[in-house]
Amino acid sequence: MQPNPNRLVLLRLGQISALGIMAILGLIDVSQGRLLTGPGGEAGGLIRILLAIGAAAVWLPGHKQNSTVLPKAAIWLSLASMTVTFTVGVTNSDYAATWGLAESLALLGVMLVVARRAAPGWAVAAVITTGAAVSFLPLRGGRGAEYVIFGLIQALAAAAALGIGLYLRILESSRQRAVDAVRAEQRAEFARDLHDFIAHHVTGIVVQAQGARFIAEQDPKRVLLALEQIEAAGAETMASMRRMVGVLRDPQTKPDAPLAPVSGVGELGQLIDQFTAAGGPHGRLHLDGTIDGIPVEVSTSAYRVVMEALTNVRQHAVGTRVVDVWVRRTPEWLLVRVANDGTARPARPGERSGYGLVGLTERVRAVDGRISAGPGIEGGWVVDAAFPLNAKVVS
Repeated sequence: MQPNPNRLVLLRLGQISALGIMAILGLIDVSQGRLLTGPGGEAGGLIRILLAIGAAAVWLPGHKQNSTVLPKAAIWLSLASMTVTFTVGVTNSDYAATWGLAESLALLGVMLVVARRAAPGWAVAAVITTGAAVSFLPLRGGRGAEYVIFGLIQALAAAAALGIGLYLRILESSRQRAVDAVRAEQRAEFARDLHDFIAHHVTGIVVQAQGARFIAEQDPKRVLLALEQIEAAGAETMASMRRMVGVLRDPQTKPDAPLAPVSGVGELGQLIDQFTAAGGPHGRLHLDGTIDGIPVEVSTSAYRVVMEALTNVRQHAVGTRVVDVWVRRTPEWLLVRVANDGTARPARPGERSGYGLVGLTERVRAVDGRISAGPGIEGGWVVDAAFPLNAKVVS
């Protein structure tokens, strides 16, 4: 699934903001807290600065889900931080006035990212060590009760970061399961369409073969034409059967789902008429080129694209007056465009959207096609799909 550009922008802005806050806290550490003149002198202060930078380097990059590198890095970083903390606490009585606010914030960021992205096995150890490092960090400032209280506050902050990370992880997991279910259903639907098409052609082959027996007795020359038709239907059926097997190789496909009737490009006119008659905006179909001989998987996929686009117009578009559907055939491609002149309705609170496009993308990808959707140059919303006529199934 392609990442949402708006979400990526927000993520980058959040990271930049966090780095800015860390920089401010780092300046406070250096200017107010005797960070470079306290325990360990300049060498000890440099180590604490490097720990803060190292913590930022752990949470800042993008990590894959269930990463094992992330929790290992967090564990080593946390152990190094605790080593410095206990070294300062045991060997020095003249503490620094600050314990490293920038490092504290960076470790909280590590805790959040570990909870969200780390592999489950390593995540437990990483969460424990990172939480301990954050909680003990204020002891670098002194042994008084106020530093113990600050340690408890940072422990609570670590628990909050852990909770936020787990919440985001659960949300992403739930969305991924929903996306996988939509993809599996689309592939199953694609296979069912091919099944119906194959059954139709096999029945036709049987009827033609039976008819050829009677034709042979009356007009032997017509048998050759019948055999050519049988051969063509058989070749197309075998090609579609291979494609269906390719789809069913996907372990997520549900081959026992009920069958659905095949609808293709030839039925688009009826679909658009029904859309208009049901009280929707006025639909117009524009055909450029013949629709005869289009592979069934391409024809049915093009139909699904138009059907889903019309459904989205009804559900999500405001002020739409006209919906135009263009279907153009070239020697190598079938091009489909659905455009409306309305405006997108803002999503309602709690509304889960976007799965229709995910399903369409999976359906189009299965026949080696491409699809895009977005605002039109002159306003409205445009869905474009391109299908190669020599389509191959992507399994």
